Amino acid sequence: MNTLTEWLAHLESLHPKGQHGIELGLARVERVKNELRQGQHCPVIIVGGTNGKGSTCAYLESIYRKAGFRTGCYTSPHLLAYNERVRVDGAAVADAPLCEAFARVEQARRAAGDVALTYFEFGTLAAWEVFAAQHVDVAILEVGLGGRLDAVNVYEPDCAIVTGIALDHTDWLGSTREEIAVEKAGIFRAGKPAICADPEPPQTLLDRAAALGADLRLIGRDFRASPGGAGWRFESPSAALDDLPMPALRGDCQLRNAAAVMTALLCLQQRLPVSREAICGGLRETRLPGRFQVVGEGPAIILDVGHNPQALAELGRNLDAMPCGGKTLAVVGMLADKDIRGALAALAGKIDVWLLAGLDTPRGAPAATLEKVVAALGGRVELFASPKDAFCRAVGLAGENDRIAAFGSFYTVAAVLRELPDSA
Repeated sequence: MNTLTEWLAHLESLHPKGQHGIELGLARVERVKNELRQGQHCPVIIVGGTNGKGSTCAYLESIYRKAGFRTGCYTSPHLLAYNERVRVDGAAVADAPLCEAFARVEQARRAAGDVALTYFEFGTLAAWEVFAAQHVDVAILEVGLGGRLDAVNVYEPDCAIVTGIALDHTDWLGSTREEIAVEKAGIFRAGKPAICADPEPPQTLLDRAAALGADLRLIGRDFRASPGGAGWRFESPSAALDDLPMPALRGDCQLRNAAAVMTALLCLQQRLPVSREAICGGLRETRLPGRFQVVGEGPAIILDVGHNPQALAELGRNLDAMPCGGKTLAVVGMLADKDIRGALAALAGKIDVWLLAGLDTPRGAPAATLEKVVAALGGRVELFASPKDAFCRAVGLAGENDRIAAFGSFYTVAAVLRELPDSA
């Protein structure tokens, strides 16, 4: 295997469930990690939660880079290219270092007894190989699913963050917030800072943190974020900072995410000292595609990967806060295993034209399935075979005072990004 494309095809073939299959558990990845003799050469921050993981990772990455540290950041899924998942100093890693890392993981996998790693497990081990080879100063790892049994949890966090807890992936994590919270809290460690930015964390998260002996820090109890004037105030027992710039990413939840990040920075301040200047610059300059990302004007195009009730409720609030003199056209494609009804209900009465698309993946929901849900939400409805077709129709329909919102899945946003002139 010589190219990244060939390696990714190999990753898909290793495990019976393929690229999109999910098989939680740490035993497989632990065996190969041990064969690779991966040690931890720098502080590690693991970020979990239902929504807000990517934003939180992006803030950490941006601020630590501003402070002069070499960052390694592993996130998922990607939008346009696999390389986006593995970033060093804010830039996607090139094909060659990724292929070299994949080759080392493959050799170790075979030596460990032909372990049937999942796509995500293989990628996680390879990301760590890249970070070690690049001598990063801090590794920021985003949980793929859940926490306790997610592949990134084979690494020992010096600090762990749970952004929030909502219903998603219920087939694997549980059907209630209380059950899901136990899985999220699985990234906490004894004696290590364990930060939760959910304003109403289930008691099960508190109980799990206590059972693990983690140093739990809760928003509203141990740290706070208060908007004021043109900025905001962060407050904790060890520090208070006024007039911080508002986070560059949009949405009410971003202050909570930023406050969790501030708490993590303070917890690691002795090992990774960060100045106020770096914090302010990092907050201002954080960029993350697909999180209420607004591109162009006349019409404005909004890209949001939100796909569950909590995320689309946040999208609805952001749309309400963004003035629009015309119509709102929605380009929507979703996976069938999501709570489609609960998610789209959050946008009732906010969409004038629904352009519904199927997704080119076995997990994709047919456009006709989405139609059954949005029929009761108000607005005109049209069906399309793909998000690309739906977006092209939206561009043809929209006037300069209208706006187009593309959401519901990473697949949907990726398809629209490919149609934008500067997507490359």
